[in-house]
Formats: sequence, C-alpha cells, structure tokens
Amino acid sequence: MAASKITKDVFGTLPDGRKVERIVLRGDGGFEARIITHGAVLQALITPDAKGGYDDVVLGHDAFAGYLTERKFFGATVGRYANRIAKGRFSLDGETVQLAVNNGPNALHGGLDGFDRKLWEIAEIDEGAEPAVTLTYVSPHGEEHYPGRLGVRLTYRITGPTELSLTMEARTDRPTIVNLTNHSFFNLEGATAGTPILDHKLTVAAEHFLAIDPTAIPLPEPPRSVAGTPFDFRDAKAVGARIRESDQQLQNGRGYDHTYCLGRDGKLALAARLEAPRSGRIMELLTDHPGLQVYSGNYLDGTISGKGGKLIRQSDAICLEPHIWPDAPNRPDFPSPRLAPGEVYRHHTVYRFSVRSP
Repeated sequence: MAASKITKDVFGTLPDGRKVERIVLRGDGGFEARIITHGAVLQALITPDAKGGYDDVVLGHDAFAGYLTERKFFGATVGRYANRIAKGRFSLDGETVQLAVNNGPNALHGGLDGFDRKLWEIAEIDEGAEPAVTLTYVSPHGEEHYPGRLGVRLTYRITGPTELSLTMEARTDRPTIVNLTNHSFFNLEGATAGTPILDHKLTVAAEHFLAIDPTAIPLPEPPRSVAGTPFDFRDAKAVGARIRESDQQLQNGRGYDHTYCLGRDGKLALAARLEAPRSGRIMELLTDHPGLQVYSGNYLDGTISGKGGKLIRQSDAICLEPHIWPDAPNRPDFPSPRLAPGEVYRHHTVYRFSVRSP
C-alpha cells in the first residue's frame, strides 16, 4: 500500500489547552512540507540535495515551546500588514488609524499579537494528486486596531515533485488594508548546517529597490536603481559579496533588509533564485506580488537556539518575503494595500526546488 501523502498529528498545546496540529504534505521521494496551525507556520521543508540526500531547509524549532517563547516569525504567516508602517499610523477614507508601535517608532508585521500568534483552523485537507491543506483565520474588527472583520483563507499545496505553492485570500466587511506574506528563513545547506548563507548565490529579478531610513521606512523618493550598487542581484552573486561595503543603505539595514520592486501586475513570475554551493540545492521563488523583501538575517544574534539545539546567529538564513511595499498606506505612489467589501485580496507564491547539475 502506498504511503499516505498527508498525515496529521498534535505538535503542541497552548497555555489555554487548545491543541496545535501539524500537517505533513508529501511530494516525490522525501520532499515534505510540514505546517503547524499556530501562525500557519511552515515548520519544516524537506528538499533533496545534489547527492540524493534530503534535509530541512527552513529555520525554526523542533518543539512547539520554541515558537511560543520567542517571536522571531520563523516560517510564520504574517499579517494583517507585513513589514512596517511609519509611526504605526495611516489614514483610510478620511479616518486616522493608530496601530501599536512595536519596532522602534513603527508598526511591524501586524502588531503586538499578529497572525503569526494566532491559532488557525483546518478548513480542508485534500489528499488528491496535489496534496494540500487549507487553513483559515477570522480577524475581528478592531483587532490590533485594524478596521474591518477580515476573513483569511490560506492553502499550502504540493504542486510538483519538489514544489510548494502557497495561496492566500482575504475578504473584509468594511474598508481596510491587508498585506500578507510567509516569513520563512532559508538556508539551503540545511537548517542545522551551522553555516551562514553569505556564500549562497542570489538572483533577484528587479531593477529597483526601496531605499530606507535608519528605522527601515522607505525614504520619500522614487525607487532607486540597483545599477552600480551592492543591491544589484540581476545576475547571480554571493549574498555576502558586497554586504560589508561602506554603503549608507547597508548601514541603515545592518545588511540587506530592503524591498525589491518587481512590477508583477498580478501575474505569477520568477522573482528570485537562490543556490547553495555545497548541497547544490536551488530554490526558485515565483510570486504575483509587487515587492520582495530580502532580509539577510541581520538581527539574529545567537540568543536563541533552533532545530538540533543550534544557536541561530547573524546571516544563518535569508528571508525572501513577497508582499506589497512597506508603508504603502502612507504612500499613494506605492501599490495600494486597500481592500474594500466585495473585493478579494489574493496572494500566490511558489517555492520550486531543484539541484545543480553535476
């Protein structure tokens, strides 16, 4: 009998007694995506290497306690608004909304108790040719001071032998803003390899990026050209090739922590490619969203341990987060995050894995 493409078990328990479930989706060979209902987290992603082995390539924790005690967004679904909003304040239809300020002077990743801290419901499990799990969360009007009751539906699906697709939809009962993303930290040498990602080769399909101030809010200027700067990844370059150059933008971000402007126009297309030199793993990221946050793990400081008990240090992983641009509610020149009743917010991202040819 063929092994099931989907299994489910209990990963942990919240302090109030509610169970956190884990769903395992299986593709070809040993390819697996493991999702937990707390934060709709991608807890593990098992992918092949060039020698035929398999390893987990996303940072996180082996046990649920780690996700409760430290809020580092490992693999989490981030919302209502991914990235930053300046001073936690924006206007919507003439009304001023003041959010909690939780990142210096700004609001970050949905506030003090964002979607990454919520227990999502399992709405559907599909054991067909493309195994999938659909999770839902309803954010009430006023949660974290965001207007509108927002219903979110998220599906993780194995869409190829070594391909994971993530789709998100959201609907509201009154005008609001929404900007969702997955916040996985990738190391294609393996989550417990203990080697930084500075020698990973990165390609980003963008000619412009958003320059930021020292609090990581985009400057009041148009997107800057990557040409002639350390931010030019139009051709594959090692992440660490220019990360220590004397550049004001690198200083402001303490490395790479910047949005690349993709110009998707709602169409799924290649945004980035990442390749590890030793394992030979390659990840292609496709998205239909207009921005890609490239974050080189600058604030990982060795104060917490992850899988295998390994301390997690600066540049131990890289995040590639597709989303609408940061502070867009305050920037009419940016893609709009506004969602009105009757409209549907949609987000589609694909993580496609392969290995380098011998």
